[in-house]
Amino acid sequence: MLKVLVTREMVDEAMHALEGQCEVDLYTGPPEAMPRDEFLKRANGKDGLLTMLSERVDAELLDAAGPQLKIVANHAVGYDNIDVAECTRRGVLVANTPDVLTEATADLAWALILACVRRIAEGDRFLRTETPWIWGPRMMLGHELYGKTLGIVGYGRIGQATAKRAEGFGMRVIHNSRSGGVPFDTLIAESDVISVHAPLTPETKHLFNADVFTRMKPTAVLVNTARGPLVDEAALARALRAGEIFAAGLDVFEREPQVEKTLLDLDNVTLVPHLGSATVQTRAAMGLFAVENLLNGIAGHRPRALVNPEVLT
Repeated sequence: MLKVLVTREMVDEAMHALEGQCEVDLYTGPPEAMPRDEFLKRANGKDGLLTMLSERVDAELLDAAGPQLKIVANHAVGYDNIDVAECTRRGVLVANTPDVLTEATADLAWALILACVRRIAEGDRFLRTETPWIWGPRMMLGHELYGKTLGIVGYGRIGQATAKRAEGFGMRVIHNSRSGGVPFDTLIAESDVISVHAPLTPETKHLFNADVFTRMKPTAVLVNTARGPLVDEAALARALRAGEIFAAGLDVFEREPQVEKTLLDLDNVTLVPHLGSATVQTRAAMGLFAVENLLNGIAGHRPRALVNPEVLT
């Protein structure tokens, strides 16, 4: 029977889909990422790997796995944790799970937008401290969304779904992406809310940096549900502290799972632990999609979401 390594326990539906299909080596250690040395050891001899974003698949890992490895199925739409070029060179398929998390991630982006503009998390923390208070006209003022401009950076499936939700708030929408839209400089100057949905590439790392924050509106909100390294977190903390922008909401982090310490004591940032796809329905769909990709790949069939089709040609 073909052997696969699953680097984190998935939801029940996905785990059940693997039963009887292959010999499964499931990592059940602490909830943090599998230690690198254990990943290298347990990948050895496997025909397929079902990985999370926290596992780095590079030449070292592929050497450790061996030449029989057929597929790396990522339990995510992103795959910046995988050296796709190296996998392609070795004839290893790489697959991901697009589409199924679009709506859930767009919902989470809007949850962060609303939390930031109306200071929801700050208000929650305030009440939990049991600080004496009474309602007043100047208390915890935020901003309205109606008539404001939403800037979408990265206009793929999730960016477009996030933009569509802005219609209900009466917002003007502009976007910047590789395929078009307004210039990036125009977007950061005109947007009242910026929602980031771009992929992580060498060109987009630290796309949002100290210089960009100084050119945003002081009333602007930045939300990132894409990839952490798109934002220079230390520079963001300085900008928030200096009042260069109004607030920020982050679902992903530059050195995930670590969070920039200078962000932690700021009331004008809302932080959540990578919850973009965290709905019962979406995580089940992602898990089943990843399993389908994995089983097709080890059986020699084309996975439904193949990142490097040139392997087959």
